Amino acid sequence: MIACFQPKYGTPNDLVIKEVPIPEPNSSEILVKILARTVNRTDTGVQSGKPFVVRFFFGFWHPSNEISGTDFSGVIVKKGESVTTFEVGDEVYGFYDIGLKTHAQYACIDTKRTIFKKPAFLSHEMAAASCEGAHYAYYFMDKVKVDPSKKILVNGGTGAIGSAMTQMLVDKGCEVTVVCAPGYEETMKSWGVNKVYNFANKVFLKDESRYHYIFDCVGKSTFFECKHLLTKGGAYISSELGPWSQNLFLSLLTPLLPGKKVKFPLPLDSKKSLTYVQDLFVRGKFKPLLDRAYELSNIKEAFEYALTGQKKGNVIIKS
Repeated sequence: MIACFQPKYGTPNDLVIKEVPIPEPNSSEILVKILARTVNRTDTGVQSGKPFVVRFFFGFWHPSNEISGTDFSGVIVKKGESVTTFEVGDEVYGFYDIGLKTHAQYACIDTKRTIFKKPAFLSHEMAAASCEGAHYAYYFMDKVKVDPSKKILVNGGTGAIGSAMTQMLVDKGCEVTVVCAPGYEETMKSWGVNKVYNFANKVFLKDESRYHYIFDCVGKSTFFECKHLLTKGGAYISSELGPWSQNLFLSLLTPLLPGKKVKFPLPLDSKKSLTYVQDLFVRGKFKPLLDRAYELSNIKEAFEYALTGQKKGNVIIKS
């Protein structure tokens, strides 16, 4: 099989595509033939080693997982003797943000990880795309009280996190304003959002509305830029640390002060978040946004594209 190795932190040119033997599952693992996976922001952060804090989780000197990849969808071709929850032939998908080595044609995955049987109505591409961004979106919302009384602005509605979050918020009955890439305005409206801004020139900062929460899913604004858009006691939540890691410090400082807050999402339990997402699927309330698809042999190009910050939704890697 071929697999994408990440021997060191660096650029996509440092990735190495190699032919290696198909791995053998241990007693608690399943061997999955991977049919779809993504190159997501977690993957690019691990591969680049930036921001530096990622090295405390993924290896200080080089990535701890020699093969990249955090999500997958595929079919079980072999299982360990102690595995009772899955059978050979089951179509499954899943996610683990510390890494599953799924940028390969086959991967051994421990059944303690977050793994679901794929609903028949979902393609493998859609299943793989329902994981990483939706997981982080769930934990944005988990930091605050989300209900129909809330007005919320989502900056980055066409990213993997933002597109998932927008659909989740609409499902909860919130009044949602979205800042998105040009050409996606009608898509956002079809999802049920109330107002759409093109991200060009940060025109949304002139909005006269006031929001209970601002979810910055792309890290391209700051609390101080957006503070005037928040209601008294409103909260700003970003997916990024921000300049000089200010969001982390402000999330510790602002709760001690009166007024508007900064909160920082902590995505802890992927089984909880993705169970929620699967329920949205079943109810027809969620559809991952897909961008480009690449063959596994061209995965370096997928990393390069993802790093431009221009991807819309999810970048798929096919086998």
